[in-house]
Amino acid sequence: MHLAKKGIRVLGVAESFAGRRQSTLAGVVMRKDLVIDGVAATAITVGGNDATDGVLRLASLLDRRDINCIMLSGCVIAWYNILSPDRIAEKTGIPVIAVTYEASEGLEGDIHHHFPGDDERLCAYRDLGERTEYSLSTGYRVFLRTAGIPPEEGALITDAFTHEGRIPEPIRIARLVARAAMQYSEGAGGANARYRAA
Repeated sequence: MHLAKKGIRVLGVAESFAGRRQSTLAGVVMRKDLVIDGVAATAITVGGNDATDGVLRLASLLDRRDINCIMLSGCVIAWYNILSPDRIAEKTGIPVIAVTYEASEGLEGDIHHHFPGDDERLCAYRDLGERTEYSLSTGYRVFLRTAGIPPEEGALITDAFTHEGRIPEPIRIARLVARAAMQYSEGAGGANARYRAA
């Protein structure tokens, strides 16, 4: 992947929910020069196990062949709905970078507490493996998990798409889109949407 090229595209994925049964998952296709030329949204279950399918659905809705990397806002979303970077990379053929921002001792105890006896969820969490800490050019640190790409290259891509603070631009914009789509869907009832620049 040639990071110097401004045409490199990342699909940033983030969610928004607030005490609802469904979480809105948004995907934003962004070039390295910050041009956005694709947006999609779908819904996943709060506390469910369909987050990975939601990301795959976003990729299918967008139906793009020019996405170089998928960047996830974490792997544990929508109240312990656990994403699988490995499965996403395998199904799409696109490398995956999952970005988080805080040190943590892990979530096994929380999963045991909130979902007693849910061995499938616990195994999905354990399968994520360890995160690797990196320092960005902005001076902030992030914690990454990667699939289909070496961690060091994942760190370079994350740094290239982070222009200030610690949140990469594709993820930051995807969060804003998810929040707006969630508010809109409350009135319109649409579960899937796609928008692409002409």
